Amino acid sequence: MRILPTLATLIVAVATLRAAEESHDIVVYGGTSGGVVAAIQSARSGHSVILISPTQKLGGLTASGLGMTDTAGYRQIIGGLAKEFYRRIGRHYADPANWRSGDREAYMRKVGPGLARDGMMLYFEPHIAERTFEEWAAESKIAVVRGERLDLRKGVIKEGARITALRMESGRTFPGKIFIDASYEGDLLPGAGVTYTLGRESHQAYKERFAGVQPRAGVEHQFRHQVDPYVKPGDASSGLLPEIHAATPAAMGPEGSADKLIQAYNFRLCLTDVPENRVPIQRPEGYDAARYELLGRYFKAGFAHPFGLHDAMPNRKTDLNNFGPFSVDYLRGNDGYVEGDYATRDRIVAEHIRYQKGLLYFFLTDERVPTEIRQQLAQWGYAKDEFTDTGHWPWQIYVREARRMISDHVMTEHHVLGHQIVADSVGLGCYPLDCHNVQRFVSADGYALVEGGVYQTGHSPYPISYRSIVPRRTECENLLAPWSLSASHVAFLSIRMEPVFMTLSQSAATAASLALRNRCAVQDIAYDQLRLDLAKQNQVLDFKPEHPKPEPVAPASLAGVVVDDLDVTFTDDWVCRHDGRFVGQSFRSDVSHGKGDKTFRFRAILPKPGRYEVRYAYAKVRGASKSVPVTVYTAQGPKAVRLDLSLTPPIDGLWVSLGKFDFDTQEANVVVSNAGTTGTVITDAVQFLPAAP
Repeated sequence: MRILPTLATLIVAVATLRAAEESHDIVVYGGTSGGVVAAIQSARSGHSVILISPTQKLGGLTASGLGMTDTAGYRQIIGGLAKEFYRRIGRHYADPANWRSGDREAYMRKVGPGLARDGMMLYFEPHIAERTFEEWAAESKIAVVRGERLDLRKGVIKEGARITALRMESGRTFPGKIFIDASYEGDLLPGAGVTYTLGRESHQAYKERFAGVQPRAGVEHQFRHQVDPYVKPGDASSGLLPEIHAATPAAMGPEGSADKLIQAYNFRLCLTDVPENRVPIQRPEGYDAARYELLGRYFKAGFAHPFGLHDAMPNRKTDLNNFGPFSVDYLRGNDGYVEGDYATRDRIVAEHIRYQKGLLYFFLTDERVPTEIRQQLAQWGYAKDEFTDTGHWPWQIYVREARRMISDHVMTEHHVLGHQIVADSVGLGCYPLDCHNVQRFVSADGYALVEGGVYQTGHSPYPISYRSIVPRRTECENLLAPWSLSASHVAFLSIRMEPVFMTLSQSAATAASLALRNRCAVQDIAYDQLRLDLAKQNQVLDFKPEHPKPEPVAPASLAGVVVDDLDVTFTDDWVCRHDGRFVGQSFRSDVSHGKGDKTFRFRAILPKPGRYEVRYAYAKVRGASKSVPVTVYTAQGPKAVRLDLSLTPPIDGLWVSLGKFDFDTQEANVVVSNAGTTGTVITDAVQFLPAAP
């Protein structure tokens, strides 16, 4: 017997038809910088495309405060549409009429001419970036749908291994043939049935040095003074201060172990010191000074450099970013954000705003903040001509890390460092392994520390695999994910830059075009043809360094007792680097400020007291100091040695002998200082070799 449809069924069917939009060849989800680029490239390839933006704005972080574009000095890797974007910015700032506050030439002298090389401008105001994206999309006749968020539970509609449509919270449905996930959260992955991960893999997963929990690697933005973490100083039973997350090192897990935590988020604030364009920083609603008590104690202990106001944007504005162990990064504030529903995400975003607004007010008003810092910050306020419809506050939170696919190829630390090279490049990464801090904990000796930070420089640009931006064929045949790509946590620390996102998004759209033309899965396109197409678009796919970098020397392969730079105590910032020849995974150098204030202590446990030859390892770098004081603490007292680090190390191109010394205990100490130095001080490792009496 035939069963006629009920009235309710007919009503639902009609509503569904009304909600369904015209089908497009390519559907891009995410109004980010990468989303805009993917849509433009799709249109240029001759395909119908629709760009769905969950926000009302276009451009993502690039248009929401992140005006200081990070390229690690390798601007030559920017090609294709990314280069076109930065050239559009360059044309705007080439017009003197667009410099309302300050002189263009004076600004260029201050920040360096490299920021405007080849017609590109890499520092810019947020509203200029947003306007550029809007004009670019309009010129390209991109169909843009704004304010439509994916239904996170049932928004990805599939038939077999193919997505057929995306359904929004509103019920609107967008059918298509190929889909590009350009969201920062990777929101299409779960519904598409794509395997993904979140958080930090263990060291064992991919044999990565900087994987997992990292209590020792976080040195750049670490506490430099001892700060008591307890409500009642010295009394652990009184409980931890706010914004401290682990009572002991053991509570975080062993070094190198996996967890689900991700690096901190923040808002990249645009402040100005131009009086007529400045909105004063006010006491925020619900302000609670107690949550910043740890910071107050840090100031009292001697901290005196809270902000990176040196990151100057045009027209006397700043892209304010994190500096130090307690700053605008809201550690652990993003717990639950990625996998949360929209109500959870909105709550977390609101809490980030409260945290950062309260932090600024604390800096302005707490008496423990040095007077000169309070006076300096008082000259700054929110830019009146930025974010005019969101209270002069950025509309996009900085999602530094979220979901990452696990596909047939996973980009790892080994690819970033150049130890493994892929043959199917769709763009180059170049930035250091840069992880902002994850959490604060109490050290074994009872003081506050931060964990999770990694900053390793020195590698050359490296290719990113096409296989890393597509899922496994059995999981989904018509999805590309240029942001939430298949990469380990460590590799993503470098890949995550906005110019790279735009590059990979253009490559993803070009691959989608090939798949459409050949009527095949995105996994089955011919890479040789993709490479030809990308070359025609002026994408940069290869980088050939002038000199190959040597492999690091493993400490375990060396004789005697070796103390590497991760096993030391030191004062102030010593920047991690790893170019040149070195021991372990890095070496360190002092930064320009703080001459005379920094020490680096190598503490060794010898097999037994006795006589040892002590060797010092350093990498030869340009501008190294010719007279560096080193002190060896011996049985006869401290022995001073001075080293010329501008010379090539005479022993194996790595070591210089400090001499032979007697030690009357098993503990031996060598301390290097930057006191009286005029160049860069390099420190890598110290070796103790048994010597004849």
